[in-house]
Amino acid sequence: MIKSSVRMFRYINSIEGYSYLILLFIAMPIKYILGYAIAVKIAGMVHGILFILFCLLLLNAYRDARWSFSENIIFFIASLIPFGTFFTKRRIQTYE
Repeated sequence: MIKSSVRMFRYINSIEGYSYLILLFIAMPIKYILGYAIAVKIAGMVHGILFILFCLLLLNAYRDARWSFSENIIFFIASLIPFGTFFTKRRIQTYE
């Protein structure tokens, strides 16, 4: 059970990180340079759903793997920083 919740969190960690980068570096320039606001609406919606799923799976993995509270905070703060989720990927793999 612990391995499956941590593995699912590791997968969503990467996917959410990619969606954040797509939002920042592809959709935002399309909106402000080319004037297509729909790019941010679509990428933002997808990223928002993935971020909510990320938070739910983070709480699930935190509960199942019995991570420390500070470890949980590190994973959450890393998700707010561009490329942050990729730096925590190895740390998550140590719990599998």
